[in-house]
Formats: sequence, structure tokens, C-alpha cells
Amino acid sequence: MVDEPNSAPRPGAATPLPSGGPAPAGAHPAGVVALLRVASVLVDADGRIAQWDRAAEELFGHRAEVTCGRPAIGLLPAVEPRPETAGPPPAGAGRPCDAFATLDDLTQLDTPWAGAMAVNDREDRLRDVLWWAYPLIEPGGRALLVLATDARPLRTTGLRIALGERLLPYAAAPTAPGRPLRVAAAFAPGAAQGAAALEPLLPKGTPERRQRLLGQLVAAGLPALWVDSATLLPVMPYQASATGTARLAAGIGRRYPTPQQRAAQPRATRRPPEPGRPDAARTGPAEPTAPTADGATATTTGPAGTRPPGAADDGGRTPGGTIPGQRDAAGTRDDTPPGGPTIESAVNGRVPDRDAQLPGRPPAQTEPVDGVEVVRGTPDGDQLALLSEVGGRVGTTLDLDTTARELCDVLVPRVADFACVDLLDGLISDSELPRDRPDDSTMLRRVARVFNAGSGNWNHVLDEGRLLAMPRSTPPGLALQENKPVLVPVITADVAVEYAASLGGPELVPLVVDRSMLVLPLSARGTVLGILKLLRLADRGPFTKADADTLRELAARAALSLDNARLHRAESKVATTLQRSMIPTRPPRIPGVQVAHRYLPGDPKAQVGGDWFDAIQLPGSRVALVVGDVMGHGLHSAAAMGRFRTAMQTLAALDLPPGQLLRHLDNLAHKLGDDHLATCLYAVYDPINRTCELASAGHVPPVLVHPDGRGELLEIPEGAPIGVGGVPFVAKKIAVRDGSMLVLCTDGLVEVRGGDIGEGLAALCGNLIDPKKSPEEACDTVLERLHTDDRKDDVALLVARFDGVPPTEVATWSLTVDQAEVRRARGLVRDQLAAWRLTALTDTVELLVSELVTNAVRVARADVQLQLIRVDKLLVEVSDDNHNLPSLEPAESMDENGRGLNLVSKLAERWGTARKAVGKVVWFEMALPRS
Repeated sequence: MVDEPNSAPRPGAATPLPSGGPAPAGAHPAGVVALLRVASVLVDADGRIAQWDRAAEELFGHRAEVTCGRPAIGLLPAVEPRPETAGPPPAGAGRPCDAFATLDDLTQLDTPWAGAMAVNDREDRLRDVLWWAYPLIEPGGRALLVLATDARPLRTTGLRIALGERLLPYAAAPTAPGRPLRVAAAFAPGAAQGAAALEPLLPKGTPERRQRLLGQLVAAGLPALWVDSATLLPVMPYQASATGTARLAAGIGRRYPTPQQRAAQPRATRRPPEPGRPDAARTGPAEPTAPTADGATATTTGPAGTRPPGAADDGGRTPGGTIPGQRDAAGTRDDTPPGGPTIESAVNGRVPDRDAQLPGRPPAQTEPVDGVEVVRGTPDGDQLALLSEVGGRVGTTLDLDTTARELCDVLVPRVADFACVDLLDGLISDSELPRDRPDDSTMLRRVARVFNAGSGNWNHVLDEGRLLAMPRSTPPGLALQENKPVLVPVITADVAVEYAASLGGPELVPLVVDRSMLVLPLSARGTVLGILKLLRLADRGPFTKADADTLRELAARAALSLDNARLHRAESKVATTLQRSMIPTRPPRIPGVQVAHRYLPGDPKAQVGGDWFDAIQLPGSRVALVVGDVMGHGLHSAAAMGRFRTAMQTLAALDLPPGQLLRHLDNLAHKLGDDHLATCLYAVYDPINRTCELASAGHVPPVLVHPDGRGELLEIPEGAPIGVGGVPFVAKKIAVRDGSMLVLCTDGLVEVRGGDIGEGLAALCGNLIDPKKSPEEACDTVLERLHTDDRKDDVALLVARFDGVPPTEVATWSLTVDQAEVRRARGLVRDQLAAWRLTALTDTVELLVSELVTNAVRVARADVQLQLIRVDKLLVEVSDDNHNLPSLEPAESMDENGRGLNLVSKLAERWGTARKAVGKVVWFEMALPRS
């Protein structure tokens, strides 16, 4: 595959479309299009990943076998979408969110969305990504097709455009130095012809399904790019095909000649000697020329290939008549080189004048391996200065990417014209070392790539982040699997195709032919981490045994630095994952209330401290709002916070009154230890009765912003912090009007340096919050006015807007403990759904209500209640005064009982049970008809 379709070739380099590129003829959109590497992800109706293609693996780092089947929410932490800017998002800018949850929110009205949203990939690196999100209507429900592309190369190096069968560089107006190109994701009117180019991105299925999905994409608009806010270019997704580089990299179509073929080939003609070249001893007529990637010509060898000077003339046979790495007539693989049972040290081309015998050194022993020589040798002491320099310049940080790039920077252009570091993809993120040795199916990820800009056009070489496979038939694969250096003194034409494939694509054949390649394994602590590939062009001498020996030592030292960085990254990732799991990233959707929250750790290096917040949905469309603050800082406080938050969620599920809940939490704190102290505020909002009940455990009092904008500091019995013990927690219930806002925060927000906490609370009670704005905007306003960068304490902020549920959307009935009430309940439900024009749900809801009411009247003592609430869905609740929760159990084919909850679990969208202060409630939800 072409490496970087999101970037432009050098000006004036018109490059043919690669073999694995755009869609077949007839599917190309008319006119000029932007050629992009587009990732495709499908989220099914259950919110799980159903498709995760190769481009998504490269862009986000997660492998398909890990992502497919898991919930989409929680996979990609992100920064909330922003208005399109000229450059990437600054570090730390924007509100944290979840990528797929945000995309789901933005497409809730069944309208597509396009824009920019930065995400953290698997390695926790912030990536600037352009998105196109399409809600799809499937028989199983609403799905979400997400297309994404890396915006970094588009902004920094421009984009590639396709016109007919040619690729041309995009010519933008001159900009100031360092000013990125302005690009934005958009939609363009499309036709069926243009949409056919998107077919490779669609999920697999019948032709009818794919045509139906294509029709939905055409109706919504095809992906496009606004460039410089003036030009709208349709997007042509670039997908590698089975006949492109991916096939070559998999070892298909082997190009190495067999010994018999080499013996039958005539001796290749030679190029006329050129002054100053190490191979000037070659003689013969000029070789044919081939065009290079940038339109120039390069001299190549004939089809028969040329053996490097000093190569064995017997075709590399072993004493048994087989070639190492190939199979004999019996199918047995022979990896034993002549002269020994193992592959040794490095490979040497034996180039005259570059491989002279050093004083006191024994002659090198060559071992041909399938056309590539492997030799034994010793380090060259004359190049110890390079090793010393590497020790001071490589491994200056514990960042894996930086260490790999430092290694390449040291080698280019001093040692090579091109250098890249490819590491095992699984080793980068997994904490466990691989159990199996690398093989042909082992996937590598390019971590660093550096080349000499003056040595040719390298824009097609696989860029950092790309996945690739290295079969044993290539020098990189051989070095990886045998953990031995491999040197190709001169890349001949007959093997240049596979060599070029290992670098990135068949377009590099003219660039690598007649060059010199050295591949070094990166091994540390007994584990092969990856490989270092070096390439020299023809204008400098080929690699020699001395180079291979010296660079092998260099690679060993660099591998230790890379392994240290890998271990550090693994530890940091574990800490980050645990910290992120302790705080919510997405406010819940609860009818009658809008919730927004923010969290700012006091330590910029930490993801979480001792503060926490939550919004928990309770029966009856009620919501519990929680803000807490564990005393102290650091990991100890974060661990205590995680325990308190989990306990709070468990107690809230019991639907206890606020004061009683804090009492249970205080008792739990004593069991955890006397060093766990925390302040906490717990509030329960009822959108039907429009009341709010609050209790405090020594926490900062909340502020109620009335609909007219007036702020009121609520006077609540303060209580003592959780963990003190022996102090009662008294709750207070207040009436709230629709349009009011409740602001809960921790003391880190309102504490003023050199002042009293009352000053911060007074500012919060001022005309700071406009109740007509959204809670998200209110959070931004509060942090902008009150938070300063010099604060050392954590800040947790939660803002809830109380909208209430209109009385016309709620129907409540009290039922007696009598089996005859089941029939009455069905009639009440039927009539109410007809009044709400939800007759399409009548049969199903009647059946489920009948089952739940039947169960309730069997166990209730005196009270049964039926309630219907119509908001963005239909919520049905059946309550009784028996506290024993029903459980879902399998029913045999002849059983007469036990089928009620099974029916509910099969027919309802969601269902559940919960305890109340007295009794329990069983509830289920039904999606409203689209009409």
C-alpha cells in the first residue's frame, strides 16, 4: 500500500495511482477528489464494535481482534469537538469526553455529522482526527458508521488529490512559515456513482444490504473536505487491495531465484565503471533504465540480477543440496547454514576496498542464505566514537517514540540515507512479553522513520504508526525471526520488488534497486522488540562487515533504551487506565434534568486525585447528584476516592434517603480505616414533584441559581466529614422551579489564595451563571472566572439544570392487592397509550404490564403502584411494598410460572429492579415509534 496518501508528493511529481488504490473504473467520482487513507468503524445497535478495519488499527492503535464485539463507549478518550481551526488542538485544550459517545450524541436526530475531534490512541497520544459519522437504519436497530482520517499530514504537508488516473500535489496559496493548511470535514451532495467508491468501507453483507447502506450514505451526503474554506473536494478513500503491497508484504509472489534458476541465467551485464564508486571494477554495457518515483531515471540491473562481489557461486547451497530457509523435496525446512548449525552475526557484501582485511583479524566466514549472505565477524574498533555518541544522544527520555526517533536521527545522514524502527505491535502496549517467537504473521508498527531529504523522494515509504508484516523471505523478516543482523550489499533487480515491499510499496523499486540495506534486530533482555532498517543509496559505499558489527552493538544499546521506555509506558498506561475508570466521562441522559461536569486534577501529571462526582439515575426518573472530596492528595487519596465512589453508587441503588445514605457511608469509612476522611454532598432531584432533597457531610454548600439569574447559597445542616463518626446527617428538602440550576463543587474551586472560602462562594452566587445557557456553558463560565492555574487542589464541578417532566407526560395509578386489578391495569395502559398516540406499543406494553402487576399483587401486602412516563422513551414502573427483588430464572418448557421476567427481558429495550425506601420497583423502557 502507498504509505502516506494523506500527504502530498514533492511538487512536480505526478505519480500513477497504486494498484491497491481507488475503486474500480466507474466508481471514481467525477472531477478532482481528495485521496485519503480513511478508517471505517461500525457500531451496531447494541453499542458494540461490529467492524474495525486495518486503517482504524493504524490510526487508533487498537487491533480488530481486541475491539470487535466490545462496547464502543470507553474505547477512545477524546477532547470535545471544537470549531474548526487552522491547526491541531493545543495540549490540554477542550473538555474530555468519549469519542463514540459524543458521535452518538451528535447524530441522535438521525442526521450525519462531520468535524474535527482529537482522540487519545492506544498509546495515549493525542491525535488530530477528522470524522464523518453516519447514523444507519438497520433491521436490528440504529447503527453508526464512523469514517475517520488523520488530520496531521493534511495540515502539515498538504493533501494528495486525484484527477483521473494521476495523483497530483495540492497547490495551496502561500502561507506564513509554520502555519498549517486549513482543512475541515464536510459533506458533499453525492450520486450513486461517487458513492460506489465508499463500498470497501461498508460492513460485509448481502449485495442488497450494501446497496441499501450506500443509498443512506448518498441521501446523507458523501464525505468531503473544505480546503482553505474555499474549495470543497469529495473524498476518495484509499484502500489497499489483495494484489498490492499487502500481498507482497505477506510473502506472496516470491521473487528470489532458486539455485537452479540462477545457474541457468546468463551472467548479468555490468554498468560502466563510475569514478569514485566502490564497485568500479564492474564492467560491461550500460544497464536499462527505469523511471523513479519522482519522474527521474535510475540505472537498474538486468532481470537476471547481479550477485554482490564475493558472493558464493554455488547459489548458497548447503552440503545437503538445499537452500537455508527453503524446503527440500520431502517438505523439510533447512535453516542450517553451511559451516555451522546457527546463523551468526551479520551479513557482508564483501565489496572491494570497503572490506579489507584488518590487522590481527581472522578472515570473515560467509554463509549465503537464499541470496543473502550471513557472516561471522568482530566489531571494528575504529568506529567506537559513533557508539559513544549514541550513548549520549539516544535514550534521553523515557518516551518510546522519542527514543526511536533519536536513534534514527543519529544514523541519518551520517551512516545511512534512510532509517526506520519497526516494533512488535503487541509488545508496544501489552504488559506481558510475547510467548511465541516472531513469524510471518507477526505484525509490526512503524514507530520512527527518518530519511535524508536530499537523497530522493521518500514520501511513499510507510509512515509512523502504520502496520506491516515482515515474512521470512525478506531481509527484515529474516533478521526479526532469527534475531541476527542481515546485510544486503547490493539490492538486485530480481529481488528489489520484495525489498521495496518491506519498505512500503512497489513504487520504491526504482529507488531501492542497486542500493545497500542493513537490517538489525532490536533485542533486549532476551526479547526481540523489533528491527532497525537502514538503507544507503548508490552515491555512497555499501554497508560492510565493519558497519554491521558496529551498528549491531549500537542497536543492542538502543534496544535497552527502547525497552526501558516500553516498560515506563506500560506502567503509565496502567495508572492512566485505573485513574480514568474512577471518574465518569459522559453525563447520563436523564429525563427532566441536564447534567454537565468538569474535573481538574491539582497535579497536572495525574489524571485523578481525591475529588469525585456522579449523576445516578433512580426509579421514577429521579436523579442523585453527588460531589465528594477525600482529604489529602496523591495516590492514597485517589484510591480512597475510588472506594467511596463505588460505595456511593451501591448505596444509591438502594434508593435510601440522603441522610440515611450518608450514615451508611460513614459506617463503611470506619471499616476501611480511620485514615479515610472525606466531605460529601448528596442531592436527589424529583422531576415529577419538582423537589430536591439534600444532605451534607461537611461539604461546601451548593448554589441554586433561580430562573431569573439570582444565585442562592443553600443553607443545609453541615454535618461532619465522612469517617468522623457519631454525628447525625440531617437532610433538607426544597422546592425547585423549572429552569433552575444547581451548582455543586469542591473547595478547590472556591478557595481564594490569601482569602476566605466565602469570597469564592460569593462570586459563585453572583450573576455568574446565566440560567438560559446550557450546563456545559455554565461549567465553562465558572472555570474561566474562578479557576486559576496556580491552584494546587483538585477541582470537581457539577452543574444540573432542572427542567422537570410536564404533568401531561406522567400517568400514575394506585392498585389494590387483588388479581382483578391486572385486567384494570391493562385497560388503563391501553387508554393512556391511545391518548399519547402510542398505539403501536399497546400490545407489547399491555403484555409486560400484565406480567409485572400479576407478580406485584402476589407478594404485596397493601400497596401496588403503576406509573407511565413519556419522555424520549416510554418508562413503565410497577412498585409494591415487598422489599424482595425478583430474579430472572430460566423456565422449563412445561412450567406455568416464571415466564414474566423472561418476557420483559426479551421484549423491552431495557429493564431492571431497584429497592425503594419501602418496597421495590420493577421497571422497563420501550423506544418510542419514529413517527
